[in-house]
Amino acid sequence: MTCRQINPPNNGVKVSAAATDTSAMQQSSSTLRGRQNSIRNSGSAPESVPSSITIPFSSSYKKQREIINLNSSFIWNGVFYSPPWLWERQWSMKSFGYTQSGLSTKIISRHWNTDNTSKLLRYFVDTQPAYRILKPWWDVFTDYISIVMLMISVFGGTLQVTQDKMICLPCKWVVNETCKKNFNATLSESLFMEPKGIQYDLDRHQYNYVDAVCYENRLHWFAKYFPYLVLLHTLIFLACSNFWFKFPRTSSKLEHFVSILLKCFDSPWTTRALSETVVEESDPKPMKMNGSMDHKESVISEDVEASVPMLQRTKTRFEQGIVDRTETGVLDKKEGEQAKALFEKVKKFRIHVEEGDIVYRLYIRQTIIKVIKFIYNLLYRFSVDCSVNIESLTGYSVYRCAHPLATLFKILACFYISLVMVYGLICMYTLCWMLRRSLKKYSFESIREESSYSDIPDVKNDFAFMMHMIDQYDPLYSKRFAVFLSEVSENKLRQLNLNNEWTLDKLRQRITKNSQEKLELHLFMLSGIPDTVFDLMELEVLKLELIPDVTIPPIIAQLINLREMWLYHTPAKIEAPALAFLRENLKSLHIKFTDIKEIPLWIYSLKNLSELHLTGNLSAENNRYIVIDGLRELKRLKVLRLKSNLTKLPQVVTDVGMHLQKLSVNNEGTKLMVLNSLKKMVNLTELELIRCDLERIPHSIFSLHNLQEIDLKDNNLKTIEEIISFQHLHRLVCLKLWYNQIAYIPIQIGTLTNLEKLYLNRNKIEKMPSQLFYCRKLRFLDLSHNNLTYIPADIGFLQNLQYLAVTANRSLPSRFGELTGLTQLELRGNRLECLPVELAECRQLKRTGLVVEEDLFNTLPTEVKEQLWKSDKEQA
Repeated sequence: MTCRQINPPNNGVKVSAAATDTSAMQQSSSTLRGRQNSIRNSGSAPESVPSSITIPFSSSYKKQREIINLNSSFIWNGVFYSPPWLWERQWSMKSFGYTQSGLSTKIISRHWNTDNTSKLLRYFVDTQPAYRILKPWWDVFTDYISIVMLMISVFGGTLQVTQDKMICLPCKWVVNETCKKNFNATLSESLFMEPKGIQYDLDRHQYNYVDAVCYENRLHWFAKYFPYLVLLHTLIFLACSNFWFKFPRTSSKLEHFVSILLKCFDSPWTTRALSETVVEESDPKPMKMNGSMDHKESVISEDVEASVPMLQRTKTRFEQGIVDRTETGVLDKKEGEQAKALFEKVKKFRIHVEEGDIVYRLYIRQTIIKVIKFIYNLLYRFSVDCSVNIESLTGYSVYRCAHPLATLFKILACFYISLVMVYGLICMYTLCWMLRRSLKKYSFESIREESSYSDIPDVKNDFAFMMHMIDQYDPLYSKRFAVFLSEVSENKLRQLNLNNEWTLDKLRQRITKNSQEKLELHLFMLSGIPDTVFDLMELEVLKLELIPDVTIPPIIAQLINLREMWLYHTPAKIEAPALAFLRENLKSLHIKFTDIKEIPLWIYSLKNLSELHLTGNLSAENNRYIVIDGLRELKRLKVLRLKSNLTKLPQVVTDVGMHLQKLSVNNEGTKLMVLNSLKKMVNLTELELIRCDLERIPHSIFSLHNLQEIDLKDNNLKTIEEIISFQHLHRLVCLKLWYNQIAYIPIQIGTLTNLEKLYLNRNKIEKMPSQLFYCRKLRFLDLSHNNLTYIPADIGFLQNLQYLAVTANRSLPSRFGELTGLTQLELRGNRLECLPVELAECRQLKRTGLVVEEDLFNTLPTEVKEQLWKSDKEQA
């Protein structure tokens, strides 16, 4: 047994060849272990280390290596300690299988691989847990493949750092710079010669130098940097797979989308809305009711063609079963408000996301990059002939080298390339999936067919792409999310919240009586009609104002006394059963609108409607009259009021006027020029042309022999010479010429012997003709706010006069005592010093009927005042 001693530096540990067998080696090993244990138990730093370790080289190589691994280092308080002889660069020996880096490099590399690699993995792979719903199966699969590839890179890097890089031997027989066998030996010699080794005269330093030069200059780059290339490629794959989650312009949209989607998925309203669909599909009663309603709607469509489009839209709403309000449970107020907020968020998010397609473009680009990476071919070489110009240093110019981990790296490389191929095939499948169909459009057709929400709109651009990705994860998310895209669903929720807010008692407190002594309910700026409204069966007038989206439900049939409706800026829709009820019962309808398109088309099927009021812009621009052509279908219409800015009467009004009894046109100051069509309305009994900027009385009026009342209020009349033609209107009993510029009254007014009411107030009249008092049937005469200075004494002939107003004039009639039927006398605002005592002869006049200043009233004699007060007391 031969031993040799290796002399390390002065501060190192000396290794001697003192031991002669294996037992000596084990004894030294146990001695070092005991010293390490004592240090660990004491918790203090080692005072000293052995100065020498005896290692017999005749022992087993495996045991020698085990001893070094077990005894060469220890850890104290988290710090790695190694004897100085392990730090010496020259300690690296091929026979021991260690690199120049030593054991400390091995421990440090393992620590880096375990810690930093996990951090990288978490950064690229561990996206927000909520984002998992945006990862289809191929992204999940490729993430797992990337993790395996990352483990390969870590494992390969660890091996390459801790093991020899290359082992080279010089080649003695070189032909054409290629290493050959001994070509001098003959075949017979090779058969009988005993095998013997090739002797080299190189020392350890020369071998190390050759290994280093061949490793740096001749080894293929892939073999040299294999683990690092695998790590780089894997990180690129991971970055491409998750970049759309990290990029600011897309991550914000994805985060907002996922947040809204999860809230919609977990919302109690979603569960309630979908459960209603299940109930409707399993309940046979609505099907029977639908059949009857289909029959009613067919009748309606035959009567009124213009209303068919609206009825078709409302039919689907009826099929949704809105009639029954007790099928499902009720959300509490908090849940209802949360669901309402979700509807608003979904609307705003949809508008924002559908404007662009950056998410779609980024995802397809990162997929293309991954496909390009897959196509990139990777090569690897496992052995190499090293030809370097170092003959002057070693005596040889050609060497045969071998990588000690070549077989293992070959296996890892093959496994890695197979993973890359699988990864690439998946990426190509993804790319084909994205290109073979339009991912920038998404249709909810299947959900519309399965559910009762047939109005769910299709989406586009990034919104559509994200919905496609959600379907790859779980189609249930799309179904539950679609509930918040439906206006029908939103209306149901709004109705539910409305019912919770407006109780029956609260509504009863808002019922009032109007001027016609009818019970009236006015709903202003609500989100809909509370269902409790239809429990007020005594209601006669229903006013809906500024309710933009309302549908009149079938339960309106409970309001058996309802005869009048007001829709002010309320473009109401209606369901078929509700329309059938209103057709039979509704008599009066008031509609106020900004755009003529807000007029509901279903009103033209109200066959029993007798009074219609339309307030809004009905100008002839853009064929606006087409919308009101349905008026021809209202055969029983008797009263039509138009408050608009017409320049001429529409033809449809003329056609309707054939059976009209009252026509009122308030033109808001716009000049109404063409009125010849009025002569066709022969059945008119009342005509109002208010604020039409008329300068003369239209001649077409004189042909309307059935007229009983004419109102020309607030025009620009300065003369009324045409009044002579009124003598042909034998039924005329009321004439209103108030709020004009009339300066005098022609004497022909005396021909209107049947006149009972005359309004001449708010003009510029200075003198009244005595012929006026030939109208002996006058009961109402208003001369207020004129410039009258004198009234003829013939006013006493008006024995039937009950109301006389001469407010804001400068005169007083002279024969009051003859007006025995007078009950109302207005004298305020005149320049009078006292009241005539003849008022005592007006036995019907009361104190409350005498409108005059208090100080002027006190000028009357006491007995006259007592008589006026007595009349009030008797009436009371």
